Amino acid sequence: MHFTTALGLAAAFSGVTSALPATQRRDGGSDNNPSGSNSTSNSNSTSNSNGGIDITNNMGHTIYLWSVGNSANNSMVTLDPGDRYSESWQVNTAGGGISVKMATQPNQSDVLQYEYTLEGDTIYWDLSCINMSDNSTFTTAGFDVSSNNTDCPSANCAPGDSSCAAAYLYPTDDQATHGCHASTQMALNLGSSAPSS
Repeated sequence: MHFTTALGLAAAFSGVTSALPATQRRDGGSDNNPSGSNSTSNSNSTSNSNGGIDITNNMGHTIYLWSVGNSANNSMVTLDPGDRYSESWQVNTAGGGISVKMATQPNQSDVLQYEYTLEGDTIYWDLSCINMSDNSTFTTAGFDVSSNNTDCPSANCAPGDSSCAAAYLYPTDDQATHGCHASTQMALNLGSSAPSS
């Protein structure tokens, strides 16, 4: 009798946990504990566990992303609606920065990029729309970057804003680069949860 009751409870709990939004980690794994530690590193980079980026898919369809450093063979992560991807700040061991490329198709075309470089105690970051079309789904839905650090600038590209001043539109848009303390935890919201300006 107790075994049957325990089995029924286990089945009920498995149904509840499968309905929770998943958090994707940099290593391609996932968990259903958004408050847990989700940072890992790969062979292309080393991690700094003080801060990082959380990317939440508030759009009505799947988003595909790649965290790209010095290797051309980076695994694709799939974010279903409501899912979140988390990454601790990484250092590109070959020099340069990291680009988290996001697309609505499982290829790296028409991408929105969250780019960052960790130098000492400072994280330099930006949003780039350079490789994104004016009628991109990201432009239609809007996107927003905020943080847990009041001294760190935020960025907001309102829905429909194809000339958003908060993002790189051309390679020389240096006003779109921001610097924050490396302990900063950033949040990039894709879609409807991005506040309008």
